[in-house]
Amino acid sequence: MLHSAPLTRNLPYPVLVADIGGTNARFALIEGPNEPTKLCGQEGTKAHATIQDAIRAGVLDQGYAAPRSAVLAVAAPVSSDRIALTNASWVIEPPALIKELGLEQVVILNDFEAQALALPSLSPMDVDQVGGGEAVQNATKFVVGPGTGLGAGAMIRSCGKWIPVPGEGGHVELGPLSEEEYRIWPYIERIGDRVGAEQVVCGAGLVRLAKAVLQADGVHRTYEKPSDVPLAADDGDEVAQKVLRLFCAALGRVAGDFAITNLARGGVYLAGGIPPKISHWLHGGEFRAAFEAKAPHEGIMKSIPTYIITHKSPALEGLAAYTRAPDEYLVDLTGRSWHRKDTKTAD
Repeated sequence: MLHSAPLTRNLPYPVLVADIGGTNARFALIEGPNEPTKLCGQEGTKAHATIQDAIRAGVLDQGYAAPRSAVLAVAAPVSSDRIALTNASWVIEPPALIKELGLEQVVILNDFEAQALALPSLSPMDVDQVGGGEAVQNATKFVVGPGTGLGAGAMIRSCGKWIPVPGEGGHVELGPLSEEEYRIWPYIERIGDRVGAEQVVCGAGLVRLAKAVLQADGVHRTYEKPSDVPLAADDGDEVAQKVLRLFCAALGRVAGDFAITNLARGGVYLAGGIPPKISHWLHGGEFRAAFEAKAPHEGIMKSIPTYIITHKSPALEGLAAYTRAPDEYLVDLTGRSWHRKDTKTAD
C-alpha cells in the first residue's frame, strides 16, 4: 500500500535526484551519505512517454545502482498524486514510480524550490556577478530563471534553518514602462488576455518579443527559435540587438520586483538555460538599470547583488544537499512525499 508521508530523517540509499524541466530531465545518484553526487546525464522529455521510461533509459540501463528512493524537482505545482508538467506532456504519478521502479520513497519538490536549495552552497566559482552590491550573510536569497519557462523561488533563513519558498512567480504581470515598450507591447501575443512575465522572459518569449518588435518596426524577418536571436544580435543584426536589450530590461525589472518584495539582501540569482548564453548582454547595462529602478528605494536595490549561476547542475546539487542533511532545511512536504507503507526506512 502507498500513502503520503513526511520525509524520514534519512532517505534510503541509493537516492536518485532529478531535475525535471520542460525540455530535459537531468538525473544524478547519491549512493551514500558521504558519497559524491554522481551525474547520470539527461533525457529529453519529448523522447520518452513517461518519466519512468526516462529513468530506465538514463539511469537503470546505463549500469548505475538501482535507487531505493527518489527526490524529484518538477517544473509544475505539486498538489496531488498526478503532477502535470507546465511545459511538457509528462504527468508524474509518484505511486506509479514506486510500483514500477521498486522504490521505497518518493519526494516531489518544485523545480525552483530545488534551485533555491542550492543557493547557500554556491561558491564564487559557481556564479558570475552582474553589477555591484554585496550579499549579506544568511539574508534572504531569490532565484529567477528564464529557460523553457520562467521559474522563481525564495530561500529564507530562520531559526537556524534554510527555508525554500516555492511559487509560480514567473506568471506575474509584465507591462510596458518606456516609450519604446509602450509602442511594442500591443504587438506581444497575449495568453488569457494578458501579458505575463513568462510570455516575454523565457525561450519562447524571446521569439515572441522578437515578433512584436518586427511588427512594431515594420521589418520583415524571421527568428524561428530562441537561439536565432542572440546569434543574429552577435552578428550585428540591429533588430535582434534591440530585442535582447528589451529582454534584459524585462528580466531586470522582474528580478528587481522579486528582490524588493522579499528584501533579498542575500542576492538575486539568475538560473535557467538562457542567462549564461547571453551573459555579455546582461552585463551590458539594461538588466542592472531596470533592476535598480525601484524608486524610492534605489539605494536598497543598488546594495543587492545579482548573479548569473554558471554551475552546470545547480538544482541537482540543491536536491543532493537536502538529501544528505534534511535537518538543516525546513521543507513543507505535506502531500509531497510518498512511501511504501510496508517498507521500513532508516531514521
